[in-house]
Amino acid sequence: MKIAILDLTRHPQPLLAGLQRASDQILDWLSPALSDADFTIYDIAEAVDPMPLPDAFDGLILSGSELGVYDDAPWIPSLRQLLIATKQARKPIFGICFGHQIMADTFGGKAEKAKGGNVIGVRDFTDDQGHRFPAYVWHQDQVTELPPEASVIATASYCPMAVLRYDFPALSVQYHPEFSADFLMGLLKRGRNHFVDAVVADAAWGEISNKPVDGHLNCHQVAVFFLDHQGKQSQ
Repeated sequence: MKIAILDLTRHPQPLLAGLQRASDQILDWLSPALSDADFTIYDIAEAVDPMPLPDAFDGLILSGSELGVYDDAPWIPSLRQLLIATKQARKPIFGICFGHQIMADTFGGKAEKAKGGNVIGVRDFTDDQGHRFPAYVWHQDQVTELPPEASVIATASYCPMAVLRYDFPALSVQYHPEFSADFLMGLLKRGRNHFVDAVVADAAWGEISNKPVDGHLNCHQVAVFFLDHQGKQSQ
């Protein structure tokens, strides 16, 4: 199975030197559960690689991004086209944070800035079975209108549409299952008083220090999602 990971997050140097790229974090998180998969990373945000075509992969993963769906980055229109083409090809799509938002916005819903501003740290989510779990978050946007072919399968008190499952092969989450505490603390340390307010950074640091998050969060479920749709595109 060929899985394309689109890295949609810029990685400015030297500010973030030594920190993992978003795509590498996704690979480290998911690849142990999909040991037979062939992963290819496409560095889209830094304009290193062109947007792939659906023929290049069997499954697609969208990373987070510092941008919003309303921004004018040159790759966002082509990403929307790729999402529509991948849906038409019946190939599975999984989105994280910005990936969650651009999927919803492209497939008939809406994503926009949330009133609360940046949400960083650890938040509690509840799935449709009533199971409550903590997850790492870093976002200022969220899905505000549900796409017509989607259903909500997890929520948070501040984020009603936190996890979406679609009637076609697509799944997305607002939080970051690929994050580790060490990475998030490193990012906060670099970004404090630079791209994140010191008060917000310090509060998030306290949450991360005091509330553990499962390092394998959603890993099995996402692996099963891809495996269940392997080879079904023509059915």
